[in-house]
Amino acid sequence: MKFSELNQQDLRAAKRLLENPGLAAKLTDTIGSPIEKGFEMLPASWNQGLNKVTQTALTSASDAAIFTMKDVPGEKSSNLWHKLGVAVSGGVGGYFGVAAMAVELPVSTTIILRSIADIARSEGESIADPETQMSCLEVFAFGGASPDDDGTETGYFAVRSALAKSITDAAEYVVRKKTVDSSAPVLVKLVAKIAERFGVQVTQKAAAQAIPAIGAAGGAIVNTLFIDHFQDMARGHFTVRRLEKVHGEKKVRKLYDAITFED
Repeated sequence: MKFSELNQQDLRAAKRLLENPGLAAKLTDTIGSPIEKGFEMLPASWNQGLNKVTQTALTSASDAAIFTMKDVPGEKSSNLWHKLGVAVSGGVGGYFGVAAMAVELPVSTTIILRSIADIARSEGESIADPETQMSCLEVFAFGGASPDDDGTETGYFAVRSALAKSITDAAEYVVRKKTVDSSAPVLVKLVAKIAERFGVQVTQKAAAQAIPAIGAAGGAIVNTLFIDHFQDMARGHFTVRRLEKVHGEKKVRKLYDAITFED
């Protein structure tokens, strides 16, 4: 099938979203203060507990029956309602500060994951498909580099390649067991890999909320930008997947790599 001009526009829009996440820049622009100041204010033990916090948040989200929404591929996503929900939880977190992150993050992550699934559905995905469910979790890995990255593994397709086997193994497990059991070794492994990258954005969010006087209103704004980032990643990801299902992965990848931006 011919790759139409509309398809090309969709792919271009997807690449712009996926390769230009800029969460830290958005936070800085909105708060009016470099979030580097917030990094200095995070507890000394922050990095030690980060992986546990992010894994707990992702596990809680996958356990929260977020895929029980009606399976109507193509239905328009409700981005605004999910943003409002995350803003409320962010307001509570902002009021109590970074200390509330362990409680607030699982709530925010669950709402964000539901929004990601909603976007996947709007791009024609079946939420009942375990492979789609795992691909929704995968979105949390986009837009941030793992500490172990060597500089060549941060691009969209590089991250997908790094997670491909874990995604397949987890999806096959869910098909066999007919349930998403987050304690299963294959799912624990997948969540751990995603958590390494998700932690980058979580740290940026925490740093922004650590800035003095940000308060409840600031916490709501930070969380709104947080979900906005992952909604962008989800839109780009599932747009690419939609095009791959029609034109094949190799062709879409070739055209994706050929896209450049002058601005």
